[in-house]
Amino acid sequence: MKSPYQALKKIIEDARQLVVFTGAGMSVPSGIPDFRSEQGLYQQNNERRLSPEELISHSFFKKFPEDFFAFYKEKMCYPNAAPNNGHLYFADLENKGKNVTVITQNIDDLHQKAGSKVVYELHGSVHRNYCTECNQFYNLDYILEAAGVPHCDRCEGIVKPDVVLYEEPLNPDTISQAINAIMMCDVLLIIGTSLKVYPAAGFIRYFKGRYIVVINKEATPFDNMCDLVFNEDISQVIEAIKK
Repeated sequence: MKSPYQALKKIIEDARQLVVFTGAGMSVPSGIPDFRSEQGLYQQNNERRLSPEELISHSFFKKFPEDFFAFYKEKMCYPNAAPNNGHLYFADLENKGKNVTVITQNIDDLHQKAGSKVVYELHGSVHRNYCTECNQFYNLDYILEAAGVPHCDRCEGIVKPDVVLYEEPLNPDTISQAINAIMMCDVLLIIGTSLKVYPAAGFIRYFKGRYIVVINKEATPFDNMCDLVFNEDISQVIEAIKK
């Protein structure tokens, strides 16, 4: 009888179109904390005693930009983080000719750093930043090196990260691309996400393929729909299927 890891390896090998749907747990092995675990951002105290959900909301950004950027720079940006074996595994599959599409809720660019080429970023990226007045582009270093609130060196407007804050809608083109990829794939791997954040979690219901697999430390509301469920760290699962 095949072990669950052998079964997963076979599913991946036989996949014609593989979609990898990732959340914060995908990047935890790279040293980036998630939101909802015991060590996640939701459990961390802050001076205002507000939840990260409030601190990284559009209204907080508008009303209290100094406090927003103080939290954002310290808790949301990890410029030295490197791709872990999970990011590298799926990038390698794509580079070897496998049809792999990544849909990620993460804003860290680690899939791209690993070498993945087809990546749909549902929540944007910390590495893209634009002036709210003239739309001038700035990289992450500009944000991190700014004293307090980053301002445009051309028009003095506030430079906002190209990330989807709470209260903001997802990009409709990215939504369309992500849903289409899920509808067309025959294998869907869901990695490191609680599947509790909507509308992204609802995309799973568009899957019509053969196999759906969840790799997440905690149970998700969609586990009963899955062919395989691993309540483990992604790095451990990747090591097991590579043996």
